[in-house]
Amino acid sequence: MGFKCGIVGLPNVGKSTLFNALTATQAAESANYPFCTIEPNTGRVGVPDPRLDRLAAIAGSAKVIPTQLEFVDIAGLVRGASRGEGLGNQFLANIRECDAVAHVLRCFGGEVTHVEGSIDAVRDAETVETELMLADMQSLERRLETAIKKVRGGDKEAKAEFDLMERALALLQAGRPARDVALTAEERPVFRRLQLLTDKPVLYVCNVAESEAAAGNDQSRGVAEKAAAEEAEAVTIAAAIESEVAQLTDPGEKREFLAALDLEEPGLHKVIRAGYRLLGLITFFTVGPKEARAWTVPKGATAWEAAGCIHSDFQRGFIRAETIDYDTFVAMGGEQACKDAGKMRQEGKEYIVQDGDVFHFRFNV
Repeated sequence: MGFKCGIVGLPNVGKSTLFNALTATQAAESANYPFCTIEPNTGRVGVPDPRLDRLAAIAGSAKVIPTQLEFVDIAGLVRGASRGEGLGNQFLANIRECDAVAHVLRCFGGEVTHVEGSIDAVRDAETVETELMLADMQSLERRLETAIKKVRGGDKEAKAEFDLMERALALLQAGRPARDVALTAEERPVFRRLQLLTDKPVLYVCNVAESEAAAGNDQSRGVAEKAAAEEAEAVTIAAAIESEVAQLTDPGEKREFLAALDLEEPGLHKVIRAGYRLLGLITFFTVGPKEARAWTVPKGATAWEAAGCIHSDFQRGFIRAETIDYDTFVAMGGEQACKDAGKMRQEGKEYIVQDGDVFHFRFNV
């Protein structure tokens, strides 16, 4: 698995420009007027990981398959969206299906129209968050009316869900997002089924002018402070630069272009890393002559769960996971050398996957 990230924000903040750049397509129209995105656009992008290329080179793999990251570009939300203003409200359902929400915030000046009439990234973030909270409140109020009948009928599952909905609604009414509800390990999966918009982890993407891509500006710094206070993530990029980088196919040209702007890497890399941190994801690899492939699992996943990411048969007939950590695989020069030196470990179902593990699963069905 990779992860699915919904791109939200006010109109004209650079959402579609960023989407086009991230997915290296022109699938989403980008124009200087509100609501140019009138269908949710979905794009997949391979997650860049230099470790995968290194493993493939050592193993002589014919194919290199990165893990996938999915972006959903959603129509611009405006103040009043939860009451049906603009077009954003009809796309809220698309956010519910995402693992995380990327708030794109305008941190650049210029002549592009701003629906609020001025540039204030923190205010804009709060506007979008407020609309998502109002939508969650409406959803919970409707569901509580239905759930109370089941609770009166003695449905224990409905009672557990009802209690969580009441707690979430009280918090939302106090002006706090659903992600602030204190949950036990047992309550978390039940709460997740509510699919509340403000329960999603948040990544703030500060869209600055090209000249400010390296150092950011006062607007992006204000957003970074807000993110730190919320235990969210914030990255600063210039969507215009990302668009230009996406058009370059030669790696050397990309490096030269970025270096000229005092940038070490494309903004996409920063967005992905922030997303992985936010969701607590790690990467493991499978490597062979046919292909080298990256896979993503949550931190704390077991070898048995990792096997299921590849194929249900691997999980059903799991015998063991032959495991080599990335550094050892590279230092020894490949799987066979690791075997000969006794560096390949035999791990069972309960082994906790470590970032960079190279697996060969043994199974029998």
